[in-house]
Order: sequence, then C-alpha cells, then structure tokens
Amino acid sequence: MAKEAVFTMKLEPELRDAFMAAAKHADRSASQIVREFMRDYAKQDREYVVWLQRKVDKARADIEAGRVHTQEEVEAHMDRLIADLERRAREAAE
Repeated sequence: MAKEAVFTMKLEPELRDAFMAAAKHADRSASQIVREFMRDYAKQDREYVVWLQRKVDKARADIEAGRVHTQEEVEAHMDRLIADLERRAREAAE
C-alpha cells in the first residue's frame, strides 16, 4: 500500500523517547507500530458501531413486541436485587 499521507502530532518528549526505545527493542519502526495502532483502533470503532446497532435494533424490536417495563417495575426489581445482595453480604459476614 502506497504511503502518501503524513501525520504529525504533539506529545511529551518523555513519551516519544519511551515509545521510540520500545519500537527499537521490538525491531520495528515507530511508523509501523502507529499504523498498526490506527488500523486496530479503526477496526475496533467499526466493530463497536455494529455491536451498538444490534443492541438498538433488538431494543426497538422488544418495544414493538410489547416487551417493555415501566420505571416503577425496573426500580422495584432493582430494589429486590439490592436487598438480596445486602442480605447475602450480611450472611457471609456472620
């Protein structure tokens, strides 16, 4: 792949020195490592967007199917869960 773009950034000299030393120790150029970081980050971002869209689609389908709970129902459920956890913690401490 042709490398025609230049990317400039500002960072602390200590970070640059530590990064350059780590790259040298790995016998890789700093550019190789940064390109890999950038590819991984871009891929991770796309994967997150896909994951999030699936969650949104599922939530919308649940709403359309009537699988919803009121705020009061959610709060009551959480109150029961918290009370159960507190009870278990007390029993474990005894």
